[in-house]
Amino acid sequence: MTKILILTAGFGEGHNAAARNLATAVTALSGPGSASVADLCALASPRTNRVARRAYLAAINGAPALWSAFYNWVDRRRIFPRHLWLLRAESGALRSLLRREQPDVICSTFPIYGFLLERLANAGSLDAPFFNVVTDSISINSLWTRPACAGWFVPNEETAAVMRGMGVPTARLHVLGFPVPAFFAEHTGKLAPPDLAAGAAPRVLCIVHSGVRHAWAIAQRLLAETEWELTFAVGRDERLRRRLEALASTRARPAHVLGWTDEIPRLLMTHHVVISKAGGATTQEAIAAHCPMLVSQIVPGQEEGNYELLRRRRPGVLVETPEATITAMRQAFANQGAVWRQWRDALVPLAHPDASHAIAAQLLSQAARAPLAIPA
Repeated sequence: MTKILILTAGFGEGHNAAARNLATAVTALSGPGSASVADLCALASPRTNRVARRAYLAAINGAPALWSAFYNWVDRRRIFPRHLWLLRAESGALRSLLRREQPDVICSTFPIYGFLLERLANAGSLDAPFFNVVTDSISINSLWTRPACAGWFVPNEETAAVMRGMGVPTARLHVLGFPVPAFFAEHTGKLAPPDLAAGAAPRVLCIVHSGVRHAWAIAQRLLAETEWELTFAVGRDERLRRRLEALASTRARPAHVLGWTDEIPRLLMTHHVVISKAGGATTQEAIAAHCPMLVSQIVPGQEEGNYELLRRRRPGVLVETPEATITAMRQAFANQGAVWRQWRDALVPLAHPDASHAIAAQLLSQAARAPLAIPA
């Protein structure tokens, strides 16, 4: 049986979402046990990883300018592979994992691991082909492109063009989309929001948590609108959920407040717009659902390209204040949703709802036959 090893990291939900969805697709195509997912950072140093993840979240939410400076510094300074000693623990975890799993193909949704795999390959210790699954759009950090690999799977042609400009060979770039859940491909043409032209009330999905700028103010303004059907998804933020439930209970038209849920794909396909920060997974899932996006916050660096993709194709807008959010939606829903239909139509050529299946099929077709030889 062919075995695919998928490497990820918990610094941004896009990496983990892509890894999970890809593993599900590989398993569907090749059977149980054909895919495994591993977070090298968590395996190598669980306690340090938890601290680093908290610091990352604090930086992107509380000090975005500082995070932007760091992101750009890493892009310019090229600290790897010169300072790979910083990843000694991750390197050891990778070697142990490869000896145990003996994969035929390796792919990574997190760019730093490429340097570790390249070093193994250069030492003659890695026979399996290695691929990158790029989870960002347009604003591509050089970490993605500097380590040599068998190929890069990218979410859209705009990103492929940027990477070609960075020196990545065209033959190794595969524009197959971002690995979204199979739900999107299975329900394309079956699920859609109600028809605004027939007089249906607009449905608005707001994906929010307390770390998002203006989160509470946006929620208050939305709940004051009486003509829209609202759904809030707040994740595991129980305090915010309780506050929203109390506020929503006084509204004439019901509003749904959800905690953690695995129904985001269905919600995206059945709502007219989604309000969210421009995270990699959320942006790509909104595109796959043909659900126009109002971007409430952009993390400098990796998320800038996600918004730029939407800006270029014009299927949504940046709304940096609660007032701008309400104004944009009123304009979109006016005249029986004329602007909204333009946004939705603009998403169709960008969508790759079957991306997970397509990438999984290509990885399986590239499976190496030679066993790994990883030294102790």
